[in-house]
Amino acid sequence: MFSSPRRWLFIVFPLLTFSLIFYIFRLPDSDPLPMNTEVPQSEETIVVGEEKPTQDPPQTQSSQQSLEDKCGHLLHQLDDVMVVLKTGATESLEKVPIHLRTTLQCVPHFAIFSDYEETINGVRTYDILQNVSSETREREPEFGIYRRLQEVGREGLTEAEWGDDQNGPLGKTNNPGWKLDKWKFLPMIDGALEAMPDAKWYVFLEADTYMVWPNLVNWLSHLDHERHYYLGSPMQIGDVLFGYGGAGIVLSSYTMNLLSQHRAQAQSELEEMTASEWAGDCALARALHDVRVDLTWAWPMMMTSRPWEIDHFSEGYGRQPWCYPVISYHHMGPDDIEEMWKFDRGFFASGKNALLLHADVYQKLIYNDSFAALDDWDNLSGARVDFADGTLPSVGVCAEVCARNEECLQYSFDETKGVCKHASTTFAGVPKNLTSSGWIRPRVSKLLKAFQSSCEQVEYIFD
Repeated sequence: MFSSPRRWLFIVFPLLTFSLIFYIFRLPDSDPLPMNTEVPQSEETIVVGEEKPTQDPPQTQSSQQSLEDKCGHLLHQLDDVMVVLKTGATESLEKVPIHLRTTLQCVPHFAIFSDYEETINGVRTYDILQNVSSETREREPEFGIYRRLQEVGREGLTEAEWGDDQNGPLGKTNNPGWKLDKWKFLPMIDGALEAMPDAKWYVFLEADTYMVWPNLVNWLSHLDHERHYYLGSPMQIGDVLFGYGGAGIVLSSYTMNLLSQHRAQAQSELEEMTASEWAGDCALARALHDVRVDLTWAWPMMMTSRPWEIDHFSEGYGRQPWCYPVISYHHMGPDDIEEMWKFDRGFFASGKNALLLHADVYQKLIYNDSFAALDDWDNLSGARVDFADGTLPSVGVCAEVCARNEECLQYSFDETKGVCKHASTTFAGVPKNLTSSGWIRPRVSKLLKAFQSSCEQVEYIFD
C-alpha cells in the first residue's frame, strides 16, 4: 500500500499534466483586435478606428494576411493619412455601418466624430462637440438637441428631429441635427491632430461621401504636405469661397497645425463667427482665410453628386470631367456606397489599373442596357420644351420632338405636371414616380465614341 503523500502524488500529477496539455494546444483567440486600432498614449487620447479595448490581444497572422489580400498595398499607402468620418446621432446607425464594411475597411487610421458617443459595430464614435466651449454650448440654440442627447440619449429626440429634411440650396434648414452639425468642423481639427499628430494628410468625410482611396493616395503623392493645401470642391456663400464638406475636404499637415494654433489663440472669436454662419464648411473656410490658406479647386476630381447624376461630357469651371481621376462623390446612400465599392474593388483588383477616371466610371458603370425608355425614372434632362397651342403633352410627343432635334440626346416627361424636358448631353438619372425617360441611343453612342480615345494623358489638379 502507498503511503498517504504518495497517494496524493498519483492523484495530482495527472491533473497537472492534463492542464499543461490543454494550455499548450488551446485554440487562439477568435476575436483579434482589428487592424485599424492604435493603442492610446493616455486615457484622453482618441483611439483611432476602434473603441478602446480593456486588453490588447495581438492580431492573428491569418487575419492580417486576409486584410492584406483584401486591401493590397492600400493599407501602406494610406499609412500617413488620417481619415475623419463626421456623423450625428440622427443618421449614424443608418449610414456608418456600410462604411465600416466597405470604405473604411482598408483605412488603417480613422476616427468617427459625432454629437453622441456610442459604439457602432464595435467602433466607438467620439463626441467632438466637447471641444466647443461650455459657454457657447449653453448659449447657442442649436445645442438644445445636443443637451438632450447627452442627458437621455436618442429617446429624447422628437419625431421632427428624426426627420430628414429636404436638402435645398441652403442645406437642411429645418433639421435641428443638420443645424447642429456646423459646430463640428473647427473642433474636428484638434480632434484629428490628437488622434494622429504625425499624419501628413487629413481627410474629412461626411457619412454620405464616397472616396476612391487609390486615386486619392496617387494624387497626394504629387503634393507636398508641408505646403498650405486646402483641397475641395468649390462652393460660395456671399464673398466666401469654401470647400464643400459633402465632397470631402483634404488638409495638409502644415495647414492643420496652422489652423490649430489659430484656434488656440482665438477660440471665442471663431465660435462667435460660427454662430453667425449657417454652414460649418463655410466657417472652416473663414478660419482658413484668417491664416491665409485659400481653397485649391478640386472639381471635377471631388464631386458634389452621385456618379449617376453627373454630366461626364460638359465643362464646368473650364474643366471637363472625362479625363480626370475620380476622388469623391456625395449624396451616396448605403446602397450607392455598396455598388460603388464593388465596382471600385473590381476595377483595381487586376493590378493593371493605376487610376479610375470619370471616363472609366461612365463606360463601365453608368452606360449600360438601361439606356432605353424607362418608366418611373428621371434622367435629369434640364431644358423645358413648350408645345404649340392645341398640342396635348405626352411622353410620345416629347420623344418625337427630341428625335427631330439632332442636338437632343435624351428626354423626360413628368406625367403629373405635363412637363417635357430635353438635354443635349446625357445622364443616367434617378428613380422618380410618374416620370418617364428615354435616350436617343445612336446619338449617345456617337458621343461616347468621340470621347473614348480623347484622353491622351490624365488630367490632374495641383494648384
